[in-house]
Amino acid sequence: MKLFYYLALTRPANVITAVSDIAAGVAIAGAFALSPFPWTSFLFLALATSGLYAGGIVFNDVFDLELDKVERPERIIPSGKLTSSQAIFFGMALFICAIFFASLVSIQSGVIAALVALCAVLYDKFAKHHIVAGPLTMGLCRGLNLTLGMSILANGQLPEMWMMAFIPIVFIAAITLTSQGEVLGNNKLSVAFALVLDLLVTATILVLAFKGIMNLWMVLPFVLLWIGINFSAKFKAIRHNEPKNIMNAVKMGVLSLIPLNASYVAGFSDWKYGLAVLCLLPISIFLAKKFSVT
Repeated sequence: MKLFYYLALTRPANVITAVSDIAAGVAIAGAFALSPFPWTSFLFLALATSGLYAGGIVFNDVFDLELDKVERPERIIPSGKLTSSQAIFFGMALFICAIFFASLVSIQSGVIAALVALCAVLYDKFAKHHIVAGPLTMGLCRGLNLTLGMSILANGQLPEMWMMAFIPIVFIAAITLTSQGEVLGNNKLSVAFALVLDLLVTATILVLAFKGIMNLWMVLPFVLLWIGINFSAKFKAIRHNEPKNIMNAVKMGVLSLIPLNASYVAGFSDWKYGLAVLCLLPISIFLAKKFSVT
């Protein structure tokens, strides 16, 4: 039974979205065009990002213990299913394993993984409840995670398209803004601003496609699916600004990272690879029904 509690603590549905970050970074690096494809490095990076995301989520709950005792007493740690000490040991083990697996790809990958872990802890401990630092720090975690995928071909340099990491920084900032006040509601302005950021991300991707940096016709179906998911959920949260709708907007925002990453994969490689990444979405949705996302 304790194994289930450890698993639930990591938010498995969210971890799947982190793996899609790696696939997106790999596509941006141009690795899908290689023959043979570096499957071993891809697997190590997928394991690394899983450990990083899971570790960050574990420490999020560790540092939020006192708040969760009041707002979410049913969670794993405040309910007593696992102790804080057990959670801290588990989170540290996840981070160490993640950095180890990343380092097997390259020293650069290991350094990026360590930076992701550092940013995650800084967010969990200090930045989370700050209206500006919180969204930016969490966005930086995802941007670095995308860069971790790009490091699959690292030879001392990252691909010139490392600037693509700014797109998830903006979108994750939008999700984090949406989540502020999700328990109590009354955050219309934050959700509305988050929706503006979503539209900015859409516009950026389309501009890149029109400029020929990404393939427009490959990327278009995926990015339309992504913005459709987010617009629908956030618009409902604005109209009916209740905790249930806000939490759903956060949940859909997190899960929609998969079609967003699929759009990168399709745009920088081929729609077939994008579709393969999109197949992670039903897996993540299934896990979201079994385990908490927010």
